[in-house]
Amino acid sequence: MKYRNAILIVLLVIIADQILKFYIKTHFSNGDDVKIIGSWFRLHFIENEGMAYGMKLSESVIGKLLLSSFRLIAVVFGFYLLNRLVKKGYGKGVIICGSLILAGALGNLLDSLFYGMIFSDSPYTCFSGNYDSLHSMFQNHNQVAVAHLTKYGQGYGKFLQGKVVDMLYFPVLETRLPRWVPFMGGKDFVFFEPVFNIADAAISVGVLTLVFFQKRLIHKPLEATGAAQHTPDAGTPVADNQ
Repeated sequence: MKYRNAILIVLLVIIADQILKFYIKTHFSNGDDVKIIGSWFRLHFIENEGMAYGMKLSESVIGKLLLSSFRLIAVVFGFYLLNRLVKKGYGKGVIICGSLILAGALGNLLDSLFYGMIFSDSPYTCFSGNYDSLHSMFQNHNQVAVAHLTKYGQGYGKFLQGKVVDMLYFPVLETRLPRWVPFMGGKDFVFFEPVFNIADAAISVGVLTLVFFQKRLIHKPLEATGAAQHTPDAGTPVADNQ
């Protein structure tokens, strides 16, 4: 697989991720929840200052700067490593997984780098609500309460201090656990509660595929010279030893 094909995968994931984030950021109030397919697939707009699926390194500005700086270093190293994997002849599966992981890291890094510089804030307000469809949301929504693009540098934050936009929510099962369940008995339970974005999903798919199919995907690449010695060209007669 060629390096430019890997870069194409990265670009496609980033474009899809950023288009959806821009749409959510400029059309949803923070906290809006819209049903897309029944109750188990929703668009639920939240922002976080941390890692994938809302995890945080620290509540402080220093923690945010450290995390964004680490992301930047990881992405730069990721491009180098992806190029090395291609040059060493690793299989297509490994390259695709690496491209997905790199795309996800870069997608969230762009939020951290620039969103604070180009968007107004999306604070939690009384305008957010629960809607049965996008149509019903736009009929009853106050567009003043959503974020807007600003002149560069006049947004809600500084460079490296942007918040990551999340919106994909799949509460497949919502129930109240029986009282006999240890520790959680009698409490509400949601199966798969995290809210995430396309970048998070790309990272998860890439990592989980490598973990579960590592024996099939990860193997020592054949050296070109070794492969040539052991693979005779089709149509070339084998020399007669007699």
